[in-house]
Amino acid sequence: MTQPIARSLIPSLTRKPLLHIASAATALALTLATATAFAHTPLCSCYDNGDGTVLCEGGFSDGSSAAGVGIRVLDANDNVVIEGEMSEYSEFEFDKPDGDYKVVFDAGPGHDIEIAGSDIVE
Repeated sequence: MTQPIARSLIPSLTRKPLLHIASAATALALTLATATAFAHTPLCSCYDNGDGTVLCEGGFSDGSSAAGVGIRVLDANDNVVIEGEMSEYSEFEFDKPDGDYKVVFDAGPGHDIEIAGSDIVE
């Protein structure tokens, strides 16, 4: 008689840990996927230095550097008037263009930021 009881308990004992392991693995996978999706959001701010130059600072939400990231300054017709890369300090300084312009911080597909010149203030 003990044998049927032991057999009926074994499946329920082994199923519950497997269910918990599967649930934990699914939760971990979702957490990692979400963290990966938001881990590398680009950040860029530009400031008018008040001396005819503009300073842009960049980086990423995970704290990583923007050194080497491309940056362009475009005129009102989207023509490139200045082009370069963020310095080792994640900065880019340029002479403020005449007229309307915008700054494009380009860290790759889906990771670009456009800042209108009118939004860049002292």
